[in-house]
Amino acid sequence: MNSNQRKVKLDGGYVTNERIKSTEVRVVQSGELDGVYNTEKALSKARQSGLDLVEINTNANPPVCRITELSKFKYEKRKREKENKDKTKSKPLKEIKFGPNTGEHDFDFKLNHARSFLGKGHKVKAYVQFKGREMSFREKGELILLKFAEKLTDEGKVEALPQMNGRKMFMTISPKIKK
Repeated sequence: MNSNQRKVKLDGGYVTNERIKSTEVRVVQSGELDGVYNTEKALSKARQSGLDLVEINTNANPPVCRITELSKFKYEKRKREKENKDKTKSKPLKEIKFGPNTGEHDFDFKLNHARSFLGKGHKVKAYVQFKGREMSFREKGELILLKFAEKLTDEGKVEALPQMNGRKMFMTISPKIKK
């Protein structure tokens, strides 16, 4: 480990102004690379602007520093992290259960639920549960799932064809991306 990695970060996790120990720094100002300067020159340049010299990458050689207002820099970083966190949240998977002898009315009822789930951006996992002797009617289960997928072609797309897993035959349908 070099000395840059071991130093204690101050000011909310950032080394700033006089606390920067490197002799040279790479300066970024207004989002553009300004050049490599002696630390004292970079610090005086920041003071002339009435801003702070903030070390943003200690591992680079020479370390990268930004001339900016420290509080504004920390606020923007928190804001970017929050936006990235919000983007990574996934919608929960909704399940719809059928039996191999599901009637037409029940099928339509569950189809409407699936449409509302897909409309809200959720994935739908539809499966047929087989009990006891019903295992011999796998074709019925597959027909139900294929019919289900066919009726949902406008709202969603099938990720995989029906497949067996133990006593369940399932398929997943994801919502179509709206343009």
